[in-house]
Amino acid sequence: MSSSRLGLRLAACLLNISEARRKNIVENIAKAALLEKNGQTHPEVSVLNIFSDRDYNRSVITIAASVDDLGNSVLAACLEAFQSINMELQEGVHPCLGAVDLIPIYPLSGVSVEECGAVARSLAESLLLHVPGCSLFLFGEADLPEKRTLVQRRKQLGWFTRRDFSTLEPDLGAAPARRCGLTAGYRHTSPWLMLRQTCPRGGKDPGP
Repeated sequence: MSSSRLGLRLAACLLNISEARRKNIVENIAKAALLEKNGQTHPEVSVLNIFSDRDYNRSVITIAASVDDLGNSVLAACLEAFQSINMELQEGVHPCLGAVDLIPIYPLSGVSVEECGAVARSLAESLLLHVPGCSLFLFGEADLPEKRTLVQRRKQLGWFTRRDFSTLEPDLGAAPARRCGLTAGYRHTSPWLMLRQTCPRGGKDPGP
């Protein structure tokens, strides 16, 4: 029986983080998404996959949950990433600006794209409260009323040619201090992606 017939309302996040060479850090970020505030494993949250590219030094963590729980799980993973990844030391051929560089939200079952946009906007507001100095760029259903695509936003911002990122005006938060890992080109992304979140640096690097 399909999940929609069972009444499950599911969404997923393909969380992009700027780390792939230290497996323990990537796994700790994934584990953070699975835990409730009391430290117990959340019964309605799963990490479906972790894909890491050492050359890009970038990992994609696929987190699936009920649409009501996904935002908090992704927030916990983001906070762990900010504590674990130091962007002043990060190296890789993939263009990135933050320890958490992209937060795509997808509908899976019984959830609309508009609801995913609402999750993304709520998550952006939570990140502003928890991560001082973060910069957030919205697109898709999170970018109201324009609903600009990721490609449109990157072109408007000069994402792959710009050198002075302090002049950027984010949708929420502070202007980024600088960019790390600048190269040309980027991986294909879906028009359902809802939120680009960046932070000029993470916390202290715990070492290799």
